[in-house]
Amino acid sequence: MNKSKKSMAVIMALLAATFYAINTPFSKVLLKNVTPTFMASFLYLGAGIGVGIMYLLNSKREKNIEKLSKTDLPYTLGMIVLDILAPIFLMIGITIGSASNASLLGNFEIVATTLIALLIFKEVVTSRLWLAIGFITLSSIVLSFEGS
Repeated sequence: MNKSKKSMAVIMALLAATFYAINTPFSKVLLKNVTPTFMASFLYLGAGIGVGIMYLLNSKREKNIEKLSKTDLPYTLGMIVLDILAPIFLMIGITIGSASNASLLGNFEIVATTLIALLIFKEVVTSRLWLAIGFITLSSIVLSFEGS
């Protein structure tokens, strides 16, 4: 990977992390006037528009797209159901709790996802990732004290 592509990848990753991080506090503000289900659908609409724009900009470069097979159907359906329920539950959680708690749980999602990948899908977890998981867990514990 050349230097400009690597720099662009880092910039895009930082932008994605920034937008993911500001999602929860902005959602908390908007949930004062909007139902959790509508807010979740609004977030998905924005994601769909973003992915659609990316597809239009990159469709000519993607010629060898791998198609889904019938064996992928249960996983695809499970992903669709979970991707519908997850933001709805997130918005309900933000409505009930505080935005800081939801953000904290969102950060800890990285740890949970890694453990699921390790235990269920037998993914390899490197020592650097274990170190990152340790720091995320430690920071989540420290931040969960809420000033006490």
